[in-house]
Amino acid sequence: MPSNFLTPEDYFAALDSPESLATKADGPTGQLPLTDEILRQWTSGDLFGLTQSVGMGFDPRRVLGDQYLILSTQGGVRNPDGTPVALGYHTGHWEVGLLVRAAAEQIEKHDGVPFAAFVSDPCDGRTQGTHGMFDSLPYRNDAAIVMRRLIRSLPQRKGVIGIATCDKGLPAMMMALAGTGNLANVLVPGGVTLPPTVGEDAGKVQTIGARYSRGEMTLEEASVAGCRACGTPGGGCQFLGTAATSQVIAEALGMTVPHAALAPSGQPIWTRMARDSASAAAAMHAAGMSMRDVLTEAAFENAMRMHAAVGGSTNLLLHIPAIAAAAGIRRPTAADFRRVNQQVPRFVDCLPNGPVGHPTVQLFLAGGVPEVAWHLRQAGLWNGDAKTVTGMTWNELLDAWESSPRREVCRERLRLADGIDPDDVIMSPAVAKQRGLTSTVCFPAGNLCPEGSVIKATSIDPSVIDADGVYRKRGKARVFVTERDAIAAVKGQSAQPIQEGEVIVLIGRGPIGCGMEETYQITSALKYLSFGKTIALVTDARFSGVSTGACIGHVGPEALAGGPIAKIRDGDVIEIRVDRNTLDGSVDLVQPFDGISVAEALRDRPPHPSLHVEDAIPDDTRLWAALQQIGGGTWGGCVYDVDEILRTLEAGQKALQSESATTSAR
Repeated sequence: MPSNFLTPEDYFAALDSPESLATKADGPTGQLPLTDEILRQWTSGDLFGLTQSVGMGFDPRRVLGDQYLILSTQGGVRNPDGTPVALGYHTGHWEVGLLVRAAAEQIEKHDGVPFAAFVSDPCDGRTQGTHGMFDSLPYRNDAAIVMRRLIRSLPQRKGVIGIATCDKGLPAMMMALAGTGNLANVLVPGGVTLPPTVGEDAGKVQTIGARYSRGEMTLEEASVAGCRACGTPGGGCQFLGTAATSQVIAEALGMTVPHAALAPSGQPIWTRMARDSASAAAAMHAAGMSMRDVLTEAAFENAMRMHAAVGGSTNLLLHIPAIAAAAGIRRPTAADFRRVNQQVPRFVDCLPNGPVGHPTVQLFLAGGVPEVAWHLRQAGLWNGDAKTVTGMTWNELLDAWESSPRREVCRERLRLADGIDPDDVIMSPAVAKQRGLTSTVCFPAGNLCPEGSVIKATSIDPSVIDADGVYRKRGKARVFVTERDAIAAVKGQSAQPIQEGEVIVLIGRGPIGCGMEETYQITSALKYLSFGKTIALVTDARFSGVSTGACIGHVGPEALAGGPIAKIRDGDVIEIRVDRNTLDGSVDLVQPFDGISVAEALRDRPPHPSLHVEDAIPDDTRLWAALQQIGGGTWGGCVYDVDEILRTLEAGQKALQSESATTSAR
C-alpha cells in the first residue's frame, strides 16, 4: 500500500471520546400550532414538512407562515470573513449566499418561512478550450429541469426568489421561474465584479496565452494581468457578455425589481436589492399576482429591444426563445431579432463593444436598464404598459426614475469616482449615431449558411469597415475540425500558423458534434492580436458574449447535419459581406481551390475527410443534441419541445414496427 494512504488501523481506530457519540436527543421544545382543520385536511406530506422545519431549529410558533423558496446557484464554501474553505467555480456564484441571507431575513420580517436550495453552475471561462465546454449549453436545460423539480418539491411555497449570475445558471433560473409562472416569483441578478484599478478586464485577460505565444506580451506581464483581472471576489465578469446581458434581459422582462442588473457584488446597494426582491414576492402573493402576469409577448418584445440597445451577447438568441418557451409564449425567431435590430439602434458603450468600452459597473451607475428603457420609451420603442414584479408598469417606474434620488446619486458617483460622464456610457440614440454606433446583430445567409448565421456586427473593428458601413472580406479558407487545432494555428504553434487575411472555418462544433461549444479563446485572440482584425471566422459553433470581430457563428445547417460548410477545403476562397446599416449579409464560397465550379463543389464534394463527432462528447450531451434538434434546434432556442419529441418518438416506433413486420413477412 502506498505510504500516503491511510491504513486499516487508521480507519478503524477507537474514538478519542466514545461518550461523545450520542444515541438519542430530546428534540425541539414547544408544540406545533396545529388545528382540527389542519389535521383533518392537510396531507401527511404537509404535516411532516412542519416536523422537518422545527427539526432544523425553526421556531414552531412561526412554522405556519407563508413559505418562500430562495433558489440560487451558490457555489463554494466561504469562511465568515469571506476567505475560501472550498473554492467555487467562479466569482459569479461565490458571494451569492450573501443575497440568500438578505432575502431570507426579509422574508422573516414579513412573517414568512424562508427555505433555501442550491443548483450550482459551471464557469464558461474556466472550461474554454476544454472538454468541459461540451456540457456548457446542455447544462442550461438540465439545471432548469432540476430547479423546477425543486420548486415543485416544496408543495406549500407561495413564491420563489431566484438568485443567479452567470452564463448558464442565470438563463436556467429564468427558464425555471418562467416555467412555474403561477407563483409569485422574483429574479435577483447576482451582479458584477469590479475591474482592477490597474490591469486588464476578465475578457481581455483570457487572451494572455495567445498574446504571449505570438510575442506580444512578456511572461511577467501575463502573470500580473492574470492575477489582477477580478478586482473583487464576487459577481459576473466586467463586460456585457452572456452573464451581464442575461441580467439586463431579466430586468427588461420585468422579472426583477428596478435597477437590479449589474449591481456591484458585495456592496450595500446589492444586498438591498435582495431584500427588496423578497418584499416584492410577498407583495405579489398578497395581491394575487404571479410571474405569468409579467411574462407577456410585450415583455419579450421589450427584451429584444433592450438587447439591441445595449449591444448584448449573441447567446441570448439561444436563451430568450428558451425562456419564452418555458413561459408558454411564442418563441421569438431570427426574423424577430432582425426586425428589432433594424428598428432599435445601439446607444450603450460598454465592454466588449466600443468606442470606449466601459465596464459593466459604469453602465449600472449611468442608470442601467431603467436609463436605457427611458431612452427607448422616448423614441417610442418601449412597451410601457408591460407589468413588472413590483406590481407597477414600466411607465409608472420610468415616470419615477427620471427625477429619482437613486438616479441622481448613482450618476454623480460615476462622475466623481471615475471621471466618467454618464451620458457617454448611455447616450441618446441621436448622439450614438453621431459617434458611429450601429445596430447589434446581423443574420448573414448565403451558400455556406442557407439556414442562416449570426454575427455581432457592432463589434467588427471599425478600421476594416468600408466608408459605406459595409464589411467586405474575401480570403482563403483554413479549415479546422477541432478548436484545439485552430487555436494552435492562431497562436503560431502549428506547422501552418494562421496568416493575415485568411478565413478560419471551424466545423463539426455545433450541437451534434460537441454540444455547440463556445469558441471565445479563438475570437478573443483575434481581437487582441495585432493582425487579428484581418482574420474572419466562420463556424457552426457559438461565441462568448464578449466575442468581437468578424466572427460568424450558429451557421446552419451545422456541418454534421449535412450543412454545406462541411464541404469547404483549405484554399477555397470565401466572400463575406455584412451591411451594418441594413443588417443584411452573406457568406459564400466563391472560388473552389481545385478549379471546379461553386455549384459542383457544393453538390459533389463529400464532407471534409476529417469531419467527425467529437470522440469525447458525453452521452448526456448526445441525448441533449438529439432532443433539442427535434424541438427546433439552435434557432428554436435549443429547448425540449415535449409534444414534438413525443410525436417523433411515436412516429419512430411505428416505423420500427412496420420495418419489423416487413422483415418477418419475408
